[in-house]
Amino acid sequence: MNNKFIFDVDGTLTPSRGTIDQDFCVFFTTFCTNNDVYLVTGSDKEKTIEQISEEVYSLVKRSYQCNGNDVWEGEKHIRTNEWSLPEDAHKWLSIKLSESDFYLRTGLHFEHRPGMVNFSIVGRNATREQRAEYVDWDIRFEERTDIAYNFNLLFPELEAKVGGETGIDISPKGFDKSQIVKDFDPEDTLWFFGDRIDEGGNDYPLAQVVDHYRHIMKWNNTWEYLTWFQEQNIAN
Repeated sequence: MNNKFIFDVDGTLTPSRGTIDQDFCVFFTTFCTNNDVYLVTGSDKEKTIEQISEEVYSLVKRSYQCNGNDVWEGEKHIRTNEWSLPEDAHKWLSIKLSESDFYLRTGLHFEHRPGMVNFSIVGRNATREQRAEYVDWDIRFEERTDIAYNFNLLFPELEAKVGGETGIDISPKGFDKSQIVKDFDPEDTLWFFGDRIDEGGNDYPLAQVVDHYRHIMKWNNTWEYLTWFQEQNIAN
């Protein structure tokens, strides 16, 4: 069996927007050395390295940045999907930004990445405490879910999915995480670990097309699964 292990980063290998736990990093470094490991994340390469370390990044077989729209093997750049958010979609999201009842705006509400845009009401300049305030707000009012739902109705050629703690990932249809499956051999057995596997989450499309997936509630949940896999001889 050709087991391939695919991991989201934020909330799966690290706390959201945080760095990998050092003890888990030691464990995961060994896991990457002994197994075929791939990353798929909404973040760019620089942010991913900042979160998981240069060493771990160098050990994974391939890293799918920006939901698979910017692909790397270590320092080797494989491909990039070029795309820009249409002006009418940008204007609609800007209206939602101005209409939101959440009290705080920190800037960088649109972050343009290869093949996608990350949209955030609170803004990506928010501190950890400010992000936590928005997380509580969003749990109560489901603002991101509502924005993504209505965006998808208005712009059927595009797709908005709730990603991470405070953002919404927007891309053309088919440019989501599920696009990476075409790079694997049909004989491979794909295991995917992600925290936003709920319908509407940015891990959901990939979870629907792999052989197996695990819903991660927090990063040490991943550690527990991988330890169990080794005990069951599923992983080396």
